Amino acid sequence: MEVVNPIKNIRHISMMKKELKMYSSRDYCFFVLGINTGLRINVLLQLETKQVIDEEKKILAFIDIDGQKIYMNDKVKAALAFHLHQNDHLKDQYLFQSPKSGTPITRQHAYRVIHETARKVGIDYQIGTHTLRKTFGYHAYIKGIAISLIQERYHHATPAETLRYIGIDDTFQKIDVNL
Repeated sequence: MEVVNPIKNIRHISMMKKELKMYSSRDYCFFVLGINTGLRINVLLQLETKQVIDEEKKILAFIDIDGQKIYMNDKVKAALAFHLHQNDHLKDQYLFQSPKSGTPITRQHAYRVIHETARKVGIDYQIGTHTLRKTFGYHAYIKGIAISLIQERYHHATPAETLRYIGIDDTFQKIDVNL
């Protein structure tokens, strides 16, 4: 299995969002949800529309995944609104559904979408479906979220394991942005 990296460069993230949004609301929403929630690929792919909206079709502030409350920030809500507006037929279906089969897109398809888009925007390092989860953790850490909270989200045994996973090594220096 190939080790993949988080997308550390905000410009690359913005370029990927722009590229994905031009071609597919589903793939755009998938990417935004992945980098903003840190959910595992298998959980993302199994999400159903009814898990993210209420009876009045309003996007929920939190979703419940196996008893864990996952916050839906404004970027996620906007991406979901865009995707659901483009695909009104997804009411009782999978959020990231294949139009051919009616089942969720496969991990392989998700990988191809992420990998090909990364290459289009000039990312030349290893990218895969875990990149979304790692990107979430990396940017949460950079913004000052305690490593213990990120560790808890990932169910890792130690902070060191989480730091390695999100691409933080011994040479990394966190800059205090509150100067």
